[in-house]
Amino acid sequence: MQAKPLIATLLGSAVLALGLSGPAVAGSWDDMDPQEFEAVLDKKFAEGNYSKQGADNCLMCHRRSEKVMALFDGVHGRADQSKSPMAGLQCEACHGPMGTHNRGGKEPMITFGENAPLSAEKQNSVCLSCHQGEERMAWHSSVHNLEEVACSSCHQVHVAQDPILDRKTEVETCTSCHTRQKADMNKRSSHPMKWADMTCSDCHNPHGSMSEAALTSTTVNNTCYECHAEKRGPFLYEHAPVAEDCAACHNPHGSVNDAMLTQRAPQLCQSCHASPHSGSPIFNSGEDRMTAGKSCLNCHSQVHGSNHPNGSALQR
Repeated sequence: MQAKPLIATLLGSAVLALGLSGPAVAGSWDDMDPQEFEAVLDKKFAEGNYSKQGADNCLMCHRRSEKVMALFDGVHGRADQSKSPMAGLQCEACHGPMGTHNRGGKEPMITFGENAPLSAEKQNSVCLSCHQGEERMAWHSSVHNLEEVACSSCHQVHVAQDPILDRKTEVETCTSCHTRQKADMNKRSSHPMKWADMTCSDCHNPHGSMSEAALTSTTVNNTCYECHAEKRGPFLYEHAPVAEDCAACHNPHGSVNDAMLTQRAPQLCQSCHASPHSGSPIFNSGEDRMTAGKSCLNCHSQVHGSNHPNGSALQR
């Protein structure tokens, strides 16, 4: 075993600072009141009683668990990578010092997941002791953190490939919670997310950002322009809502209308423009070929902007 690395120091500090609540474990630990239980865990981390045998000690009991052994198929189980837990304190790098866990009373360890005794904040402090960097610099103000979503709710460690890090399964993982967006993605007009040509992380940073809706770019429009560069402009004649916010007219997750519009034309146009044509008998009859279907787009086709000398009405 190597000397205790920085991760262990950070882990112990994080858990001690946050304080641990009483978990539901078998045996005599169940009989302790929360204060006694917390005192036991505080003492355990303060002593830092790590095993000299590391993972070998853990596997004496846990080697028959497929879920446990799957750790060695992924990056967290790679002893040949210096940043991997297995290259340092091994299992105890995440689950805490063993102490007397393997003897007698089964001293409690840190566990993760929905049924874990620790709050999401305390579970996440373990992950964040290693996983820092610019991608997570806004984590503490992110919606996921404020809603107390645990890292383990989205990520899996004891697997060869974390499903949410695979473009083929990322959307499925996200939409297990974001059901409204899942419904929009299955409407007739949507981004190609059902086929993994796009994923949620192409537009959003799930760990938080300085932008609204955790967007990867500074604004909604800049996010859209990463793919739709032809809509960026500048245009000689600009359509004001286009320059302001693409979402003023489009639902980025999908819509029953063409081009993911929030309403069909002309209703969408008339929500801003009290159209002079709306009271016209010819316009409303649909008999004129220029107003068939009552769509403003029959004439005003360059709704994102025009560079034509005669394009002030966005007609060309």
